[in-house]
Amino acid sequence: MVLEKLGSSLHEALRKVFRAPIADESTVKELVRDIQRALLQADVNVKLVFDLSRRIEERALKEKVPPGVSRKEHVVKVVYDELTRLLGEKPASFDVEPKKKKAVMLIGIQGSGKTTAAVKLARYLQKRGLKAALVCADTYRPGALAQLQQLAAKVNVPVYGGSGRENPVEIALEGLRRFEGYDVIIVDTAGRHKEEKGLIEEMKQLEAAIKPDEIMLVLDGTIGQQATAQAKAFHEATPIGSILVTKLNGSARGGGALSAVAAVGAPIKFISAGEKIEDIEPFVPSRFVGRLLGMGDVKALIEKVREAEVEVTEEGVKALLSKKLTLTDVYEQFKAVRKMGPLVKLLKMVPGLSYNVPDEILKTAEEKFEKWQYIIQSMTVEERENPKVFNSSRVRRVARGSGTSEKEVKELLQQYFLMKRMMKSLRRKGLKALKGPFKELLKANG
Repeated sequence: MVLEKLGSSLHEALRKVFRAPIADESTVKELVRDIQRALLQADVNVKLVFDLSRRIEERALKEKVPPGVSRKEHVVKVVYDELTRLLGEKPASFDVEPKKKKAVMLIGIQGSGKTTAAVKLARYLQKRGLKAALVCADTYRPGALAQLQQLAAKVNVPVYGGSGRENPVEIALEGLRRFEGYDVIIVDTAGRHKEEKGLIEEMKQLEAAIKPDEIMLVLDGTIGQQATAQAKAFHEATPIGSILVTKLNGSARGGGALSAVAAVGAPIKFISAGEKIEDIEPFVPSRFVGRLLGMGDVKALIEKVREAEVEVTEEGVKALLSKKLTLTDVYEQFKAVRKMGPLVKLLKMVPGLSYNVPDEILKTAEEKFEKWQYIIQSMTVEERENPKVFNSSRVRRVARGSGTSEKEVKELLQQYFLMKRMMKSLRRKGLKALKGPFKELLKANG
């Protein structure tokens, strides 16, 4: 989950408000202290933290509560509004005009994950029907071109590199000429630090020569408080048009990188919270804050389903609710869910589940999914279609074939029969009860 520690701290602070008898001044002041502590621990800039907490306190105590809304609900909305305002109220769009080449120059300090981010961005655009290409203008880091080529080859994105030349400006210009017919050309530059005057000067020369349509600063989510100073230095050298934040997974505090938004006035356009090439998403402040506060992100979940091309049809629902549920059906469901990404990420997008399912349980479930797929693959067609035929010798054979234990095979069978009983119960209640809300959910989320 993105900025998990910060999110769980903020979520717990809001829960304390709901548990309080009334949302009076002392409750609000305690909430503000909790928010300050959580944001500072996440490396959010100190001045930003105190400006934000002052606005939250003022609005929570002085604003008139709208009709039909409780004081506690109003306080939560104020926190949500102000965090969204901090990160930019409207999502920044990444516009590409048809038949007009767009050059994007990526800049950032060493180790920010710029090269991987370049491929992720290219893949994101490729999946949306755009022709994307990559240019490696990093002539300093050994293996930079090889790394870019290796990653890009996995998703069939073309790369142009130095071919032994050491002038990054010449390389970038040649790359732009070679990819004339492409929609977006991403120029990956050398990592540099604000104190490295020579490299900063080179960055200025690159910008002047290739005249990119957009300069995107790649910021490491673990960078901490120095993010603000680094972002300002880059912005003074070459005006930054947008920000891409990487490594927002695991224990990344990330608040420093998020603070850079206010420092340079450039919006975050993309965030990356995983190691896979597919792990990149547009940054939508309102949805990001919703996930941060444990409110989930239904729209992102639906987009994941669509992106993975997982079709949820009425016939499919009927099959699942029928008495004929087989292990083949279960296997197909496992594949569909795994295609959408790690289970932990998916459940974090579901409102109400974000911080209520312990990570140990999610990790265990992920491991079981993996093993259960191997177990079903090791079964005969008869066994998948009619699991009642299983006896001890069949269990032993499947366990050996799948590299699992007999206990794990039996556990899968128990879960299957439990699922079948549950589906039978749902079937009695009728398909209509399920179909209506599902359609409304899709409609509400575009």
